Amino acid sequence: MKKRYRVKNNREFQYVFRQGKSFANRQLVVYYLDKPDQAHFRIGVSVGKKIGNAVTRNQIKRYLRQAFIELEDHVKPCYDVIIIARQPTKQMNFHQVKQSLLHLLRKKQLLVKK
Repeated sequence: MKKRYRVKNNREFQYVFRQGKSFANRQLVVYYLDKPDQAHFRIGVSVGKKIGNAVTRNQIKRYLRQAFIELEDHVKPCYDVIIIARQPTKQMNFHQVKQSLLHLLRKKQLLVKK
């Protein structure tokens, strides 16, 4: 994923947590913040140490980033999105993670209707 599509700075993460809105399902928590002056969406991914070892956490992060790459044309621009993985993602494969993410994005209308 290109750097311009990532939220990397701790200050930016905290800003989205404080100012943005959140929603969740059993597997993921999503925080989002509308930024009208932004030309494209940005994502940040967080997977806590309670989820598993580094290999497991990195795999979950790769799954989430890949899901956003595949959904790039469908996600509304002008949003910062933070995704926090919960415990059940440890047992999920890529397609299950993508379906869970799609469910959440549809729920809050963060996808563009084509």
